[in-house]
Amino acid sequence: MTDAVATAAKPARVQDGDRPLRVRVQRRPLHGVLLLDKPLGLSSNDALQKAKWLLRAEKAGHTGTLDPLATGLLPLCFGAATKFSQISLDADKRYLATLALGIRTTTGDAEGEVLERVDADHITAEQVAAACAAFTGEIDQMPPMYSALKHEGKALYEYARAGVEIERKSRRVTIHAIDIVAMHPGTVTLDVRCTKGTYIRTLAEDIGAKLGVGASLAALRRTGSGGLTLDGAVTLSAIEAMPDEQRAALLTSPDRLLADAPELRLNTQDAARFLSGLRRRVDAADTPRVRVYGPEARAFLGSAHITSGELIADRLLTPPEVQALLSA
Repeated sequence: MTDAVATAAKPARVQDGDRPLRVRVQRRPLHGVLLLDKPLGLSSNDALQKAKWLLRAEKAGHTGTLDPLATGLLPLCFGAATKFSQISLDADKRYLATLALGIRTTTGDAEGEVLERVDADHITAEQVAAACAAFTGEIDQMPPMYSALKHEGKALYEYARAGVEIERKSRRVTIHAIDIVAMHPGTVTLDVRCTKGTYIRTLAEDIGAKLGVGASLAALRRTGSGGLTLDGAVTLSAIEAMPDEQRAALLTSPDRLLADAPELRLNTQDAARFLSGLRRRVDAADTPRVRVYGPEARAFLGSAHITSGELIADRLLTPPEVQALLSA
């Protein structure tokens, strides 16, 4: 933890005319990744703003939305880490999805009105496995009307709530695997590994249709995003219960978002040139992404790619950001 973080002033109370005292949070520059376990009922942006307020951070962003009815892994990027958030946005995802068999709703999940309810207690695990197999691999999905996908600047769910149907185009996604985790009369919980942009709600409805009884999404929990998992994830209530001076220590280095990429370490001279954006000849195999470090053990400098033996910068940290990470 830096001296600046350790000695940061506490939030100040200010008077606004005749209004009650309100808290003015004194922001601080923080750099790193927070693995948040998002609670039920909170939007991704609300969770981000709450965490940002609790950590008194100047700059933060999330790496892909989770519906309010979904819980689980929501990686939050602070400061320099926001430069690499797209990597997590583009990464494969993993979910635990609980399907209510025999129940179809207007929204495809537990929030909507029930359209149809039929007996599904006779459905076997073998039948579910066969239905899931039909949706494994590359498939085309139609984005649901109750989604955050935008049309002319408005989310589709806004049109849906107004009773307006918008024509949508199907999108190609890949379901890497679907495994049955648990099954009880009327419900089944699935472990789904898929590419970004997959609508698990739509997948639940499609599996239900394949089974001939219909289905809706009863619960959804994201358990993975790229190489990140719920291991070490923290809840908002846990952060709130911590002393203020301990909260910044929850952040891990931004290079955690590039953990799957190979590492390249530069000497002091080449590191300075790399940070200035200059290309360098390197003795390394061509690769679309590499983590670049300076000579110090934790001196993460940024991401790059190697083409024809040439190191080409993609996203760079500034020297002050590098120093802040080394001092943390």
